[in-house]
Amino acid sequence: MTQKSNQRIDGVNPAETDKRTKAILDAQAKKWGGPLINHLVYAHNPHIFKAVRGMWGGLDQSGLLDAPLVALVNRRVAFHNNCPF
Repeated sequence: MTQKSNQRIDGVNPAETDKRTKAILDAQAKKWGGPLINHLVYAHNPHIFKAVRGMWGGLDQSGLLDAPLVALVNRRVAFHNNCPF
């Protein structure tokens, strides 16, 4: 799936990332048809990428938000960012 975006910063090429980052981007591609654009941008800096993934992993493991609410929040944030997600 090709995502059209008017983003100011181009994302990384997943094939040129480290093994851990590539595995995450590949999993996103399998689940959603392509890596998420924001993660491609975060991947420019491994420390930021790890922190963002840690936040989402922490939210997933905490059980504070159930899956339907997470999906709703993701879509609402995407809407506000003019993302076609």
